[in-house]
Amino acid sequence: MSTVFIGTSDFAAAVLERLARSERQRPALVITRPDRPAGRGRRLSSPPVARAARALAVTLEQPPSVNDEHARGLIDRALAHDPTGAVVVCAFGALIKEPLLSEHELLNVHPSLLPRWRGAAPIERAIMAGDERTGVSIMRLTAGLDSGPVCLTGVEPIHADDSYGTLAARLQALAGELLVRALDERPPFLEQPEDGVTYAEKLTAADRLLDPGRPAVELERLVRALHPHIGARVQLADASMLGVHRAALVDRPATADAGEEGTRAGGGLHVSEGRLLLACTPGTLELLVVQPPGGRAMDAAAYLRGRGLPGGA
Repeated sequence: MSTVFIGTSDFAAAVLERLARSERQRPALVITRPDRPAGRGRRLSSPPVARAARALAVTLEQPPSVNDEHARGLIDRALAHDPTGAVVVCAFGALIKEPLLSEHELLNVHPSLLPRWRGAAPIERAIMAGDERTGVSIMRLTAGLDSGPVCLTGVEPIHADDSYGTLAARLQALAGELLVRALDERPPFLEQPEDGVTYAEKLTAADRLLDPGRPAVELERLVRALHPHIGARVQLADASMLGVHRAALVDRPATADAGEEGTRAGGGLHVSEGRLLLACTPGTLELLVVQPPGGRAMDAAAYLRGRGLPGGA
């Protein structure tokens, strides 16, 4: 069977690698987004899917838009000799429009148990919400936001210590297996139920902030949900941002050490027995691994020895 793969992210690259190892479903064409400037030097950087396609020796195209006539012609030619061929979309990050939506069967790989967590950040939102499980859905791509009919799902538990990195690794493995099965077996599609619809909104700068006015249990989940790809952060008294890579709930609140500025009503950072703590409402969060502005990640004890809290917390 001829297959065209459309994707961009690390998650999509892992699914592409599994698809390329299959006996019948190795893609005839991979389409991803154009190279873009990245990093401090603003050098052009290829998307993860582009790097994976080159390593796999699969034909790669990076058109300005997958919806334009040129890109659609590339897809038509890749599938010209196979009327049963399919187009697979996984974490592409750009809207697919008509007439492409209707010209071919488009299967979408979505890392959630639809209809829960439709949208851009389903893995992060599931962890942030404290869900006990999530999964992967193979659906038909339609004009609605992740609202098309589903042919296969797989469930994955969310462990108490899962970060985005650990959970995404398991989900992308599950996604690859489900996608190959869906292409091989062609199971029937069923419409999504109307009940239980939630939306995984795109993450913003505000989502990254550890607000002491929120419960500590929510902030601990937030740190895990954003590690290691985006990262949570807490604002210091001098308005700079301290990155937070790992954190843990504290059983009981601790008071500030002598010589350190204590917490104020509503919570804030303080030091107790050499530990960096964030008093929340309610609860206390210990910051275990942090990253100062312009610096590298380090354990909180090393940070306090070398820097302390600028101007107090």
